[in-house]
Amino acid sequence: MKESTDCQEPHEDYWAERGAAALAGVPGVIGVTLGGSRARSTHRPDSDWDLGVYYRGEPGLTALADLAAEVTGAPVEIHGPGAWGDWVNGGAWLVMPDGRHVDWLLRDLDRVEKVWRECREGRFEIGAQVGHPLGFWSPAYAGELALARVLADPTGELGRLKEEMREYPEPLRGALTGMAVWDAGFSVAMAGKSHAAADTLHAALCLARAVGDLTQALHAHHRTWLINEKGALAAAAALPGAPPAFGERANALLGGLGCTGPELARSLKAAEELVADVRAVVESAG
Repeated sequence: MKESTDCQEPHEDYWAERGAAALAGVPGVIGVTLGGSRARSTHRPDSDWDLGVYYRGEPGLTALADLAAEVTGAPVEIHGPGAWGDWVNGGAWLVMPDGRHVDWLLRDLDRVEKVWRECREGRFEIGAQVGHPLGFWSPAYAGELALARVLADPTGELGRLKEEMREYPEPLRGALTGMAVWDAGFSVAMAGKSHAAADTLHAALCLARAVGDLTQALHAHHRTWLINEKGALAAAAALPGAPPAFGERANALLGGLGCTGPELARSLKAAEELVADVRAVVESAG
């Protein structure tokens, strides 16, 4: 394996000019996008580079591993379709020689197109997925591409789909807002019953689910794609016509977790200790 010098280039220039094209040349890969905060210019200096690797059939995992090793200068584990769950699918975490992180996220283009057809008909689903504590809402597939920057698209398929997704489907808007608001109300009612029984876990989960539902409802109402829970509350609060002090009220009912740096730091430390204690129990003999 030859040592790569590509990492010396600015990442945006490298992936836009050569890296994405190299990815698109891997067997099975249809095109590549830049997503996440960097595509929307809302990133921090330390934000990851999220590259959507759209494929059909089976992507060439060996070719992906060879390319990742060439770019990073070290072996990289490639996680094939399904390795990360049913929705996020698979991919790889690359650490560039300068320490920057680049994530390859596999996306089955046939499935993305199927979900898009369902969205246009007002149908969607919510699936369990690691990294999505309130579930993966299937319209996120459309939102990812709609908000992404297309870096490599030899066949033009990604660009065509992205253009279609510029307009939020009205059937989806009605179906998603209706279900989300109903589910939020039901979750709050369930939290009330759990509170009476002093069941703090169930009550907290129900309240968090209610807030997540409401952020989805507000985004859909404003015909705005919502991809995941990260930043969802602040984004919903900033939407035109959002309820007064929506963000503050939601934070208050969640107990103010994370409202200040010291509070969040204490909570994270306590959570890490709790995870470690439970891990020790389940990994113990017998």
